[in-house]
Amino acid sequence: MDSATVFGEHPAKQALEWQSRGASRIHVVDLEGSVGGRPANFDCVKEIVGAVRVPVQVGGGIRDENTIRLYLDAGVSNVIVGTIAAKDPQLVIHLLSLFPRALSIGIDARSGVVAVEGWTESAKMTALDLAARFESENVASFIYTDIERDGMMLGPNIAATKEFARNTSRPVILSGGISSLDDVRKALPLGQEGVTGIIIGRALYEGAIKLEDAIRLAERQNARQENHSVS
Repeated sequence: MDSATVFGEHPAKQALEWQSRGASRIHVVDLEGSVGGRPANFDCVKEIVGAVRVPVQVGGGIRDENTIRLYLDAGVSNVIVGTIAAKDPQLVIHLLSLFPRALSIGIDARSGVVAVEGWTESAKMTALDLAARFESENVASFIYTDIERDGMMLGPNIAATKEFARNTSRPVILSGGISSLDDVRKALPLGQEGVTGIIIGRALYEGAIKLEDAIRLAERQNARQENHSVS
């Protein structure tokens, strides 16, 4: 939090720009909420949802049923829980029964070990162990973030993401470290392991990646896979 960089003062306007450039989904993190344990930017998220037509997913400070319902009622398509998945898995299993396929579980890992409370604490369990607790539940996806790479423009942890995806039957979204088109190119083959999406943040804001170029790469990869399946 002490080293946060501000890229813009109008999140809804920024979300509209990403939509206009082809984004299929807007990923929002309430950074203050993730540390404080409750939403701190709900009105801002609601404004984003009202501005765009594409699905919006949000995480950060989501710890209970009322908060999840609040976001879903506001039009958020997918709510991400992280800390409570590690600290109270039985509660999350209950929430997944109430909101099937509407909840994703964010698994933030440092050297394979889960971090919680806005990355300030270790959950003392591996990412694979945490995912295994929810393997048979109605999880929309696992969002796997290597927090040593996130925002650092160091490239994604392909090996760790591949191992994680291979050990779950649920969709996995890669997050953290995407810093160039070459990183996107390296990550796309993970689709064969069950990785269904890539979250890109800082690299877009700093201009290291043009969203349109990343989308074209992904579309070409999908076309190749479809042709291979047909043949």
